[in-house]
Amino acid sequence: MGRSPLRLTVGITLAALVIGTSATASYAGVEGVTHPTPVEGTPGHYIVVMKADPLATYEGDTNGLRRTKPNPGKSLDAHSADSQKYIAHLENEQRKLATSEGVTPDVAYQVTLNGFSADLTGDQVDALRASKDVLGVFPDEIRHPDAQSSTDFLGLGDDAKGKGGVWEATGGVKHAGEGVVVGVIDTGIAPEHPSFDGKKLKKQKKPKQDRGEPYSDGSYVYFDKSDGTQFRSAIVEGQDWDKHDYTTKLIGAQYFSTGAAAAGFDFQYDYLSPRDGDGHGSHTASTAAGEFGVKATVGGVKLGKISGVAPAAKVAAYKACYVGPDPAVTDDDICALSDLIAAIDQAVADGVDVINYSIGGGAATSVLQPDDIAFLNAAAAGVFVSVSAGNAGPDAVTADHASPWYTTVAASTIPTWEGTVSFDGFAQAGASVSVPFGKTITEPSIYAGDAAAAGAADAQLCLPDTLDPAKVAGHIVVCDRGSNARAEKSQVVKDAGGVGMVLVNVPGGSDSLDNDFHVIPTVHLAAVHREAVLAYVQDGADRPITLTGENTTGEVTPVPQIAGFSSRGPMQADGSDVMKPDIAAPGVAILAATNNARKDKPTFGILSGTSMAAPHIAGLGALYLGERPTATPGEVKSAMMTTAYDTVNADGSKNTDPFQQGAGQVDPTRFFDPGLLYLNGVADWAAFLEGKALADFDGVEPIDGSDLNLASISIGKLASAQSVTRTVTSTEAGTFTAHADVPGVGVSVEPSTLTFGGAGETATYTVTFDNESAPVEQWATGSLTWTSEKNSVRTPIAVFPVTADAPAEVEGTGVDGSTTVEITPGIDGELPLNLAGLTPFELLTDSDHPVEGHSGDENSGDANKDVSWIVDVPEGTALSRFDLDSSDDEGSDLDLTVYRVVSPDDLRYYEVWQSATASADERVTLPTPTAGTYLVVANVYSTTAPMTWDMTYANVAPSGEGAFTATPNPIAATQGQATGYELSWSGLTTGTRYLGVVQYGDSAVRTIVTVDAE
Repeated sequence: MGRSPLRLTVGITLAALVIGTSATASYAGVEGVTHPTPVEGTPGHYIVVMKADPLATYEGDTNGLRRTKPNPGKSLDAHSADSQKYIAHLENEQRKLATSEGVTPDVAYQVTLNGFSADLTGDQVDALRASKDVLGVFPDEIRHPDAQSSTDFLGLGDDAKGKGGVWEATGGVKHAGEGVVVGVIDTGIAPEHPSFDGKKLKKQKKPKQDRGEPYSDGSYVYFDKSDGTQFRSAIVEGQDWDKHDYTTKLIGAQYFSTGAAAAGFDFQYDYLSPRDGDGHGSHTASTAAGEFGVKATVGGVKLGKISGVAPAAKVAAYKACYVGPDPAVTDDDICALSDLIAAIDQAVADGVDVINYSIGGGAATSVLQPDDIAFLNAAAAGVFVSVSAGNAGPDAVTADHASPWYTTVAASTIPTWEGTVSFDGFAQAGASVSVPFGKTITEPSIYAGDAAAAGAADAQLCLPDTLDPAKVAGHIVVCDRGSNARAEKSQVVKDAGGVGMVLVNVPGGSDSLDNDFHVIPTVHLAAVHREAVLAYVQDGADRPITLTGENTTGEVTPVPQIAGFSSRGPMQADGSDVMKPDIAAPGVAILAATNNARKDKPTFGILSGTSMAAPHIAGLGALYLGERPTATPGEVKSAMMTTAYDTVNADGSKNTDPFQQGAGQVDPTRFFDPGLLYLNGVADWAAFLEGKALADFDGVEPIDGSDLNLASISIGKLASAQSVTRTVTSTEAGTFTAHADVPGVGVSVEPSTLTFGGAGETATYTVTFDNESAPVEQWATGSLTWTSEKNSVRTPIAVFPVTADAPAEVEGTGVDGSTTVEITPGIDGELPLNLAGLTPFELLTDSDHPVEGHSGDENSGDANKDVSWIVDVPEGTALSRFDLDSSDDEGSDLDLTVYRVVSPDDLRYYEVWQSATASADERVTLPTPTAGTYLVVANVYSTTAPMTWDMTYANVAPSGEGAFTATPNPIAATQGQATGYELSWSGLTTGTRYLGVVQYGDSAVRTIVTVDAE
């Protein structure tokens, strides 16, 4: 069991914050005989992360190797002599580690992570986890892509000539994003597509600074960027891919597949090359940085022209995702985490300025997943990263990508192609591109559920072979959304003789409206209309319905709305002090490039998802960097967030929910002149992580998570007045006045005015929040706006009033005794105190190496210095605690890991918790743990002298020993006013330590009580 770093520099710890001090991480898994291994089994494919800095954050603390971490405002130069020397050093260290354990790495990382991926046996996992050079050994994971023009809607310019918007203001479409490289990590790219049209690369034998068009030496593509550094990317060959596919537009393309291969993926449905076999990657790349004014046709329908957000930017594609046999679903596709990390690592090494990552792994559970750490180092290297929030909405707490160093993007709607469904007393618009514009079709109707073929189930979903042709022929069929692909439903209707379809969303399911290309005229309606449509259709036989190829209702559909599928906050990863998503961008019915075979015609597609929203933000990041090449990722993100505006609800009213829209809809017409900037960088992220007890830094003062200098404010626990601090940097001279409003919460800003003499000046202010009438255990949201004569700068706010602000821990002593607990209630009225315990701690002993009165000494442990036990956690346990205590606090270092396993005889695990600091003592605490079998592993990492150590645990039951009592109970609470109560006990056993819990009402707020019965 490796430990986390001891008093490391910021660079070192940022390099590999996989194992945080006292961090809790959960992984779906199943373990082997001695050490836990992932659910995929042994052997398995793993990512091994080493402790030393990767290139992006190396501080220069190895003799003979100079610092490679770029200075603020500078980009990483991965090809400099110093960088190449350090990479060679890392490669050598990785090689020595792998050789020592008989491991053959398949991919090595040096730029944003220091480590490698490999197939490992259980013994190798065991040995690597115990290595002093290793921070973590992580099971490889499988992830999936998250699936008027948007550029015109965003105010970038018209579709004809790019006039009248931001493009024109920045020099025209030929200069929009000029000198910037957008890296797209996705399913690959279609090089022949006109969205990526470029000139043939000129060949030069020797690389040189040319500051013109990209060029090649036959092995690499070179491009001198606007920030003064050079992009350099290897030319690769593969299936239906060769050197001729690189151009002055598509200057980078590589592919990564070892992780997918290790997972047993069948590549026959895709290309083992950068070529896109799915369409997702081409779509996101063309959205971010496709060429301007490309004529788009889908299914023979001319749909006008499309453009990328930054049409002058260059594109580099990094394929790490592969499509499976069914193009209608994503769960047979694959994006192996090890391949994704390899792609991130290579993109930063090549010198991209922006990364788009439209890849999801489900609701975030940590800010420090391996790809989060890679992106942390990418951001430290100056790369702006845009990530998709996920497509698991509209439920709360579903958003992916929780870390503050990248920009997490929600999906919103734009004006789109519409059709109308009408019948007597009803006319409603929905999504449609399959009813010819201005044309109508009127035919008898039938509900699919009433047209079932003999013996067919779920006919209402229009599944294959479920409809009776005798009932469907000549009808417009109403089909429910769900189960199968939307476009397949219209094919099923056509096959049964139907002539049109009304696709209706079902209440409680996804409620996005999608412009699919159906084989028969189809209009897609929202769930709110389903009841009326079915009531009409089922109220008689063959009742006529009319489909019209435009919106004839006279009502304009309000936009931008947050898509129903767009994942929502709040984030519960490592607390709730970082608000996500950050911002919203167009992500519904986006027309862009898709895939084609080598000699086939280029294709276009209309797709929806936060996958489509993220590349809009990536493109805008490139647009910003084209004008300001040395801007930091924090600056770009802040400029977008503070100039955003509210989205709307379905009725046209303002949507002010930050957990849906973040700061709001991005507004590129304003983001070059934001007024104020909330800047943050590596030092700020380090202080945030240390404040969350996720890292241990040398010379870094921890901060409360709410004090991270973001353009949003989130407080995960508010019982009494709490203040947060922000520092802003001006982009203009003038005086700004604050206005804040969070309904039910008192908000004061000090100072309430900020005056700046010019751009670049800074000022600090404090915002104090105090709950006045907002309900507890619910989020209260609002905003803070700074207004000058020229600008308004808005920050979204979310605070969570709690039942009480109580100490996390209190201690008492004595066989009979008491202790006073002071709390600040967050409510008025009676506050019940629910007690559990007291429960005695039990000492775990080592039968293989018994030490009288203790669990072990400096000689305990197996070859890896591990001692392990099985512990049962009963049903109804309020809290479990595992304590590892050394007699030598100065000269020893112990580590503790706890696993919830399948059974005593089956040590595969479901969850894992680790406390692996550089200190002697360690602790794992589990509130309301799942009942079951737990494996406890103590590691005697290092000792300098004879010593003893104790491994104890306690499972706190609802009732316990010592007549454990609270007085008064309940408390007469007054919100915001400090009060207290007395805990007492009697009749405990001398020399025993006890554990108890106090829960405040029905809330999640608890105080843990430890009593030493001396």
